[in-house]
Amino acid sequence: FVLAFSRWEYACVVEGGESFEALANGLQNALWQAGGCPREHRTDSLSAAFKNLSEKEDFTTRYKALLDHYEMQGTRNNRGLGHENGSVESSHRYLKDAVDQALMLRGHRDFADRAAYDEFIREQVMRRNRRNAAAFRIERQQLQDLPEYRTTDFVEEEAPVTRCSTFTVRGILYSAPSRLIGHRLKVRVYGDRLDCYLSGVLVHSTARGSRAHDNRHALDYRHFIGSLKRKPQAFKGLAFRDALFPREAYRRTWEQLDARLSQREACKTMVGLLELAALHGVEAVLAGQLDVLLEAGKLPDLKALREQYAPREASCPEVDVQMPPVAVYDELLEEMAA
Repeated sequence: FVLAFSRWEYACVVEGGESFEALANGLQNALWQAGGCPREHRTDSLSAAFKNLSEKEDFTTRYKALLDHYEMQGTRNNRGLGHENGSVESSHRYLKDAVDQALMLRGHRDFADRAAYDEFIREQVMRRNRRNAAAFRIERQQLQDLPEYRTTDFVEEEAPVTRCSTFTVRGILYSAPSRLIGHRLKVRVYGDRLDCYLSGVLVHSTARGSRAHDNRHALDYRHFIGSLKRKPQAFKGLAFRDALFPREAYRRTWEQLDARLSQREACKTMVGLLELAALHGVEAVLAGQLDVLLEAGKLPDLKALREQYAPREASCPEVDVQMPPVAVYDELLEEMAA
C-alpha cells in the first residue's frame, strides 16, 4: 500500500494468494496505521476486487462493501498496462530490493517463526517511511477520517469434522480436536488464520495453510495422539502420515525406525515419541536429542527418553506419626477445669 504523494507505505506478507480476505486485511491495516483513508483506492484487476467480465468497472459485492465502509472510490488501471500503477509498482520493487539487502547484512535468512519475519518486514518499512515523514505530515491532513470500526476482513464457510478429526477448507486439509468430531463448524477464513465456531462459540483456531509446493495439509499432530496411542500400528498406513511430523528430526527418525525395526516396534516407538513431545512440551528439545542419536547411528530408546524428559512423580514420603501418651490429655483436662 502506497500513498502516491508522500510515498508512505505499508506492507505485509501474504501466503494464501490474492484473496479478498488478504486484500481487506492488508488494506484496513494500512488505513488504520496511516490514521486516515484517501478518497480513491486504485489497484490492478484483482479477481478479489473485480469480476473482470467486461471493460467497465464491475466490483465484486464484498469489495464494493469495503469501499463504501471507508467512503472510497475504487479504480483500476487498464488490464495488461501495469505501468499505469507505476507509483506502487516501483515502490514494491524497491522495497523487495531493500529487504534483500537487509537479509544480506543480517547474514542469514532463517527466522524462528512467521511472527519474527513479520517484525523484520515491519522494521524495513518503518525505516523507509522515516525518510518520507515530512511529506506524509502534509498528505495526512488531506486524508478522510476513519470510520468508528473496521469492517469484515474474512470469508465464512462451513466445514464438517470427519471421524478422522479433520476438515477441509478451500482444498486444504486441517485437523481439529477430537471433541469436535461429527460437528459442522462455521469457519471464518482470514488471510493468516482460520477461526472455527460452533453455536457461536470460538472452539478452535489454527494458522491458515498454504498450497505452496503442492502441500495441501495443515495438520497438528497433537490432535491425533489419543487415537494413535490406542492403535499405534495405524501410524504406518496413514495417508497424511508425513504431515504429522512437527520437525525434520522426527521424520528422519521414523525413516530409521521403519527400516531397522519391525512394524509393530517402529510404530509404537514413533507414536511414543510424538506423545512425549505433545504432552510434556519438549518438542524442540527432543528433536535436538533425536538429531544427536541419528548422527551417532543409534535408534532412540523410548523408555530412557521418557525417564529423562517426563520422569514419573516421586512416591509419597512415609510419615512417622508418634502418638502421645494418654496421660497428656488428662493433664490438659485438669488445666481446663482449673
